[in-house]
Amino acid sequence: MIIVHHLNNSRSQRILWLLEELGLDYEIRKYQRDAKTMLAPPELRAVHPLGKSPVISDGANTVAESGAIIEYLLERYGNGKFVPAAGTPDKLRYTYFMHYAEGSAMTPLLMKLVFDRVESSPMPFFARPIARGIAHKVKQTYILPQIAQHLAYLEAELAKANWFAGPEFSGADIQISFVLEAAASRGGLGDKYPKLMDFLNRIHARPAYQRALERGGLYELLK
Repeated sequence: MIIVHHLNNSRSQRILWLLEELGLDYEIRKYQRDAKTMLAPPELRAVHPLGKSPVISDGANTVAESGAIIEYLLERYGNGKFVPAAGTPDKLRYTYFMHYAEGSAMTPLLMKLVFDRVESSPMPFFARPIARGIAHKVKQTYILPQIAQHLAYLEAELAKANWFAGPEFSGADIQISFVLEAAASRGGLGDKYPKLMDFLNRIHARPAYQRALERGGLYELLK
């Protein structure tokens, strides 16, 4: 039995989605973030030394990192589904977007989250204007332009095909979904990017996505 170590409001939601797309039986073990720090609880370190989610257990195998988990599940259980044929241009795009999602696109969104918290965190009154001024400057001069650049790039890529790896839905779309949901929640993704918004609407309407939400629980990025 596949066990998903599922942290609320995290990347593990897309692993539940993939499992539902594949029609696999699985068990969910739920973990809650610390209400103050928003970090994963220490219990996750018993599963994987880094104590982060997603992690899956599958017999003797423990697999961490979203991209690695998606590739593992598709290779072991996919029977050719959701992966373009080897040696094709679509497979090359698939490989690229599987790595791009967390390697490039997610970085400025994470930075924005950190600097947003710097601006809003309590601190001594004499330090507050300095810290908030620095955070605001970094966001305006680097982070927000970087996010906008990535969103414009992704919008243009979806003009080439219905899905990120070509005409067919693939694991790359599942991998990049969290990036776009985070961008819609806190990174400025909206009606200015109609193809990206259409992508989100299409994946959210998939029955497997809806089943994953029912099993995974509250997922605040969809607010």
